[in-house]
Amino acid sequence: MGHRLSKIYTRTGDKGETGLGDGTRINKDSLRVETFGTVDELNSIIGMILAHELPQTIRKCLENVQHDLFDLGGEFSIPGYKTLRDSDVSRLEARLDELNADLPPLKEFILPAGGHATSHCHLARTVCRRAERRATTLAKKENINPAAMAYLNRLSDLLFVIARVLARVENGEEVLWNRKEARDK
Repeated sequence: MGHRLSKIYTRTGDKGETGLGDGTRINKDSLRVETFGTVDELNSIIGMILAHELPQTIRKCLENVQHDLFDLGGEFSIPGYKTLRDSDVSRLEARLDELNADLPPLKEFILPAGGHATSHCHLARTVCRRAERRATTLAKKENINPAAMAYLNRLSDLLFVIARVLARVENGEEVLWNRKEARDK
């Protein structure tokens, strides 16, 4: 089953370089490293969401997303490697439609607030958008799997809908934005 780490530190990155999955050495501040690092950060935040009590359907969905994000990190760490497919994007869309079906229509903006799981989900959504921005910039310079780009876009939408569901589970409602005029009264 491939390479296993038996020693955690190697000292090979002490001068600001890291190794990609294909053995290529690049600077740690390269756009490619920034992109898969942001995907890793997103995966870690989803792990924080999973540390909370969640409805089983959301737990299973986010567990699957974590595996997908690990695959996506592999894609970004090996130039030309592809793991995500259009069917992965379709799976997110189906889950999105399912979760959104019972939510009331949006009439106001929602603040990224609420209970712990809800707030972590909003944080994951914003980091997902950053990962998408990094991948978009990388795609201007290198060939990136279109399914990976679509996946990140759909995932941020899914995280928004999950945050709406969790707000109801944790607090019974969402925190709505009030216009400045209403706040100043």
